[in-house]
Amino acid sequence: MEILVAPFDKLEPAVAYGLWRLRQDVFVVEQDCPYPDLDGRDTEPTTAHVALLAPADDAGRRVLGAARVLDDDALWRVGRVCLDRTARGKRLADQVMRAALAHIDEAGDGRDVVLDAQSPLVGWYATFGFAPDGEEFLEDGIPHTPMRLRRS
Repeated sequence: MEILVAPFDKLEPAVAYGLWRLRQDVFVVEQDCPYPDLDGRDTEPTTAHVALLAPADDAGRRVLGAARVLDDDALWRVGRVCLDRTARGKRLADQVMRAALAHIDEAGDGRDVVLDAQSPLVGWYATFGFAPDGEEFLEDGIPHTPMRLRRS
């Protein structure tokens, strides 16, 4: 497996397509949550895309995992964390999160990191140092919990 972290303008077209396809497959189709995934934030120059890539085959490098890191001025925001069904249960999401957090660490600015975890995954995000930071809420019919990784 290969991990790639890059802004939009440095993504190969096939990798960008794979990221958006994976997010659509997981969030819109599998979780039955029609929402505007292409929200304008993907192309911001400070946004980083994390892609977990399968080894190349005849079809090229397949995107198996994804995350998006947003620079939200006073803090960092991690979102759109997902894995292809075939990649689940193998601890590959850990690699995706570690790469997202390593990208943030490279900035070295000490800002907190936030995310909105699907509530059943709160324990998993806690393994990276995140703690609940607010009341559970529904987003697209799915319970979410705001979480924060304090860095300052």
